[in-house]
Amino acid sequence: MEQKENTKEYTNGEITVVWKPSKCIHAGVCVKTLPEVYDPKGKPWIKPEMATTEQLKSQIMKCPSGALSFYMNGKI
Repeated sequence: MEQKENTKEYTNGEITVVWKPSKCIHAGVCVKTLPEVYDPKGKPWIKPEMATTEQLKSQIMKCPSGALSFYMNGKI
């Protein structure tokens, strides 16, 4: 039986950041790039409202493990 991968989602209304903890290698690129968004000690640890959508997209593309991804919140 296939196990569903655990994911967490955080949104600023325009973009949703998707985090897959099992893929995370803790390289720290996210925390170093946008410390106001990514706070490992914070609850929640990702606060996408603290950066622009463009800043978030740029940072997420640099995630070395692929643990971070995103999708745009569009009107269907």
